[in-house]
Amino acid sequence: MAHDHDPTELISLDFDLTLHEARRRVEVIAAIGPLWDPIAAMHGEEAAYALLYSDLDPDQQRTYDNLVQAGVLPQRDSRP
Repeated sequence: MAHDHDPTELISLDFDLTLHEARRRVEVIAAIGPLWDPIAAMHGEEAAYALLYSDLDPDQQRTYDNLVQAGVLPQRDSRP
């Protein structure tokens, strides 16, 4: 069977994932459940970061300061 398609020719394929993304978001919210408190989650995450970056030894503090100065990490309050 002969094919007259040029194998070097690019074929354009377009996919609209809007419906899939909307369905995915609905499923994520359903899986989280009605008791999820996003504000409490954010406060808990901030507390965890504060604890993670507290009580650093001098070498760790120097590394942290370098990462903050480079913009890799945000400056954080040192209180847990």
